[in-house]
Amino acid sequence: MITLVRVELLKLRTTRLSYGLLAAAIGLTAVFCIIESVRAGTNALPPLSSAAGVTDVITGGVWSMIFAAILGATLSSGEFRHATATGTYLVTPSRTRVMAAKIVAAAIAGAIFGLLGWAVATGVGLSFAAAHGYANPLTGGTIARFAAGHVVAAALLGAIGAALGSLIRSQLADVIGILVWSIVVESILGGLFSAVQPYLPYTAATTLAGTPLGGAAFGPAHNAATSASPLPFAAATALLVAIAVAIAIIAARTTVRGDVT
Repeated sequence: MITLVRVELLKLRTTRLSYGLLAAAIGLTAVFCIIESVRAGTNALPPLSSAAGVTDVITGGVWSMIFAAILGATLSSGEFRHATATGTYLVTPSRTRVMAAKIVAAAIAGAIFGLLGWAVATGVGLSFAAAHGYANPLTGGTIARFAAGHVVAAALLGAIGAALGSLIRSQLADVIGILVWSIVVESILGGLFSAVQPYLPYTAATTLAGTPLGGAAFGPAHNAATSASPLPFAAATALLVAIAVAIAIIAARTTVRGDVT
């Protein structure tokens, strides 16, 4: 199993798409965090001199999580797009083991995405605060908590993406589905139904990183008032693990067993 995971990680390290997704995640995180920093202290937004203002910036690095899920999906579905699945299964006939290796590799890569996303967001937030002459209002423990949340959330979304890529073999459908679900569907569902908002996978992942409910939503739902409370760290983690396992089990019993064309 360890060898299979190393092989999948090697694929990620030697594929330009991996670096393209990482660059996009870092770039979008930097842009959105800079915008958030510039807007801090205006339009009733908390200033960077406050813990709330810096927290809004640091916890805004959600793009690393979305792109971690996309990376995981492309790792699995890419085998079918590039017609390399046959060779992979000839070397390792156990398709379930191959899928499991891809999920583990995607989780490891996702963790790296999350760590770098947190580093960029934290760097931007603290740099803007320092530029205004403000002292860092957050404790080291709080910043470490945000880092752990980013890493865990991106790792689990990467695993979910890999499981989804095994279930839905179309790479284009996977990528579009992840983007539409994260940006559109969850924003709508979270805005309409407060009770289900904490249990939506993308939303649960962002709350792991310290983002308040609605803070990672897009459009009118962004920072909209809600009566719900975010799940505790352990509960949100368990939810994402359960989703990854459920999708993997469905994939193992359906498409993974199907013919490779």
